[in-house]
Amino acid sequence: MTLRRMVPSIVLSGLILFTAHAASRLVGTAQAQATGQDAPAAGQAKPIKTLLLVGGEIHDWKGVGDVVEAQLKTSGKFDVTRVNNDLDALKADRLESFDLVVFYWTLGTITEEQKRGLMNFVAGGKGFATFHSGADSFRGDPDYRAFVGGYFISHPAYRQYQVSITEEKSPITAGLDEFLITDEQYLTDYDPRVKVLANALHKGKPWPVLWTKDWGKGRVFYSALGHDAKACQQEMFKRTLLRGAQWAAGWEVKE
Repeated sequence: MTLRRMVPSIVLSGLILFTAHAASRLVGTAQAQATGQDAPAAGQAKPIKTLLLVGGEIHDWKGVGDVVEAQLKTSGKFDVTRVNNDLDALKADRLESFDLVVFYWTLGTITEEQKRGLMNFVAGGKGFATFHSGADSFRGDPDYRAFVGGYFISHPAYRQYQVSITEEKSPITAGLDEFLITDEQYLTDYDPRVKVLANALHKGKPWPVLWTKDWGKGRVFYSALGHDAKACQQEMFKRTLLRGAQWAAGWEVKE
């Protein structure tokens, strides 16, 4: 076939592909509007398949779950399946369809099958984003502590305090400045190998607020913020959690 004969065919094929792509984007936008989610950004074919798992003791996991679920969905970046108070959701066969776990759980116990399901899921290249009592889940379990990168020690009274950014090169904290938050400040012991992105003072000593770490081929993000639904409604909680969740899932972090 001569070049002259090939050109119309190439143009026609390109037009068909462009039309199909445009139609696909229109369908995606309509579906997103129907579900109350923003359409995915250009270049991102579909939202992150996300398991939001909430439960445990003490904290208002239902209220927190409602706020975080809404934040994830309205961002347009996450396709959210929520599970309440059922750690069997961490078993390997139930995690197969997901790319990210967002986790809020206090105390309780985790079985070996549940724990290995989660850890192998992340080690295989997936993401785990947890906050506040995620550092107080399954208290005393050394495997889980190593996986998250730290654990809860205590907390002062619920109050307003200042958070300072200590790592400006991370996409999670890029462009952010120190900010005030009203929350329950978690004081945690942590592995010095984690990358601390932000901290806050208590009695003159800095304590980590945000950190990241690798786990095998995957990523873990932790935020000490988010004691209750009211705390989770604050803008800086939302911004850092959404950024951290995208990072954990291996996505380019965008707002």
